[in-house]
Amino acid sequence: MRASTICVIGGGYVGIPTAAILSLRGHQVVLAENNELRLAALQQGNIPIFEPGLEALVEQAITAGTLSFSKSAAEAVKDCEYVFLCVPTPQDDDGSADLSYVMEAVHEIRAQLKPGCVVVNKSTVPVGTALLVEREISRADVKVASNPEFLREGSAVEDSLKPDRIVMGSNDTHTAKMVAELFANPGSATVITDCVTAESIKYAANAFLATKISFINEAAAFCDAVGADMRDLVLGMGFDRRIGFEVMQPGPGWGGSCFPKDTRALVKIGEDHGYDFSLVRGAIESNKNQFQRVVDKIEALVGDLKGVTVAIWGLTFKANTDDRRSSPAIPVVATLLARGALVRAYDPTVQPSDESSDLAGITISGSAEEAATGAEVLVILTEWTEFRWMNLSNIAPLMGKTNIVDTRNMLDPEAAKRDGFTYLGMGRS
Repeated sequence: MRASTICVIGGGYVGIPTAAILSLRGHQVVLAENNELRLAALQQGNIPIFEPGLEALVEQAITAGTLSFSKSAAEAVKDCEYVFLCVPTPQDDDGSADLSYVMEAVHEIRAQLKPGCVVVNKSTVPVGTALLVEREISRADVKVASNPEFLREGSAVEDSLKPDRIVMGSNDTHTAKMVAELFANPGSATVITDCVTAESIKYAANAFLATKISFINEAAAFCDAVGADMRDLVLGMGFDRRIGFEVMQPGPGWGGSCFPKDTRALVKIGEDHGYDFSLVRGAIESNKNQFQRVVDKIEALVGDLKGVTVAIWGLTFKANTDDRRSSPAIPVVATLLARGALVRAYDPTVQPSDESSDLAGITISGSAEEAATGAEVLVILTEWTEFRWMNLSNIAPLMGKTNIVDTRNMLDPEAAKRDGFTYLGMGRS
């Protein structure tokens, strides 16, 4: 296809991969970012987020001359055929999405858009936002489309290069096909639909995955109760093609920037339209209960937590990202601290000098071994690969008592026991 001129507004978890991939497809892309520090970093080829492989892609696009940066979105959009809105949509207290950043961007660019331009919502937005944006732009010569992103943090490059599917919504089929062509990839399915359905697909997909994780976490709790082995249960279920093995590993709960926000938003959108999405509400409640189950396992090994030193391995909501937003590790640690435990934590993306508010009360260690030294229980909360291959025979002598709660089922229980540990996993012991 011919090269197009594109503006991506927002240099975050969605905007940077989107701009990089479109640039490497040969399009001329300008990434608009109004945060001066973040903009300066991007202009130097430095990525302000931890995302494997992304920095190399950005450097490649800059070198090729297809990616540039601007502080002014109004200036950046002037000659563009497509404008992608990739700005934050934080959650309000009632679960609804805050659209102030979206509206701010729209107001800044609407008078500068060239005739025939297509404005594309890529941020996760409530159902009906495309229509709202269209009304705010209020120009018959500008089209609006919805192109929800399905990027997994830690795998955003792979997901951008080889997407499972491309969902494109517009009330004009020709417009939807034009935007979809920008991302066309052999082997990737394309779904062309209207804006409302495209917006709904994003929420429904994340809510389904969150519900699936909540189910498998409940199944792990069931295994604990009856004495079944979770690993074999997953094998027995996963070979059913209708179920599969994806998203079938129990853990401390789901978190991150998408699942908590999108599940609550879907429930709120349903309420606003007179529908009670009780299944998703149940998944949200189950997830909260999962945090407590982790604490219960710790207490089962050490009893009263007051004065007990707990070593935590992993603070991010998943491996291969530095994102701690809604990480299950944070409420688990908060409960431990509230019950008087002394918490030492190690995560490869967190420096001992980090004074972020979500780390208050935690002693951050510079290594996994340092965190474990003197601890009465070791709790694995994030599935970083280095934890899987840790030599437990070297960790045991460092600890005050050799207890492990493995919330990711990363370790071999029998090997841990041979190294002198009392082991509790999720549905495994």
